[in-house]
Amino acid sequence: MKHPSSREFFAYWNEKRGRARAPERTDIEPSALRDLLADIFVLSCDATAGYPFRVAGTRVCALFGRDLKDTSFGALFAAGARREIEEIVAAVAEETLPAIAGLTATAQDGSIAHLELLLLPFLTRAHAPISLTGLLAPFEPNRGVLGELALTSWRYLHQPEKFLPRVVRKLSLARGFMVYEGLR
Repeated sequence: MKHPSSREFFAYWNEKRGRARAPERTDIEPSALRDLLADIFVLSCDATAGYPFRVAGTRVCALFGRDLKDTSFGALFAAGARREIEEIVAAVAEETLPAIAGLTATAQDGSIAHLELLLLPFLTRAHAPISLTGLLAPFEPNRGVLGELALTSWRYLHQPEKFLPRVVRKLSLARGFMVYEGLR
């Protein structure tokens, strides 16, 4: 992690999770993150909608010149990077793996803006909507509205002791009577 805001948010998240793989949403106290709130967002884990923003901080919205609530996170990325970023978001949420990424975008003045993206999962519970949080911070001062984002690098921050495939993890969260077509 290169950006100080990413390091601070990750340290808070890591402290709140304790020995668990991730903290619960209710463990995160916004007042403790007062200085970071403008760069923080929460995504809903709805792959068909492109992982829409539930909440986006004011600086995150200012980067794109509009309110991002209910906007697809994946739609902020260039077409060639959408599938990859959506796979990263899915792994963060479903495998409970935090991730960090380097991004670029073209600013209004034609220069290239460099940003850091931190994605942090919340602990999932059966029958509760899955979501995750993150932080998007530019390295340079604001140069105006940014264009589409490009993914330059990324990595997961923790490797789990036992890596469960996403389908198996989804089945382990299921409760009650369920019918699975095609499984024998």
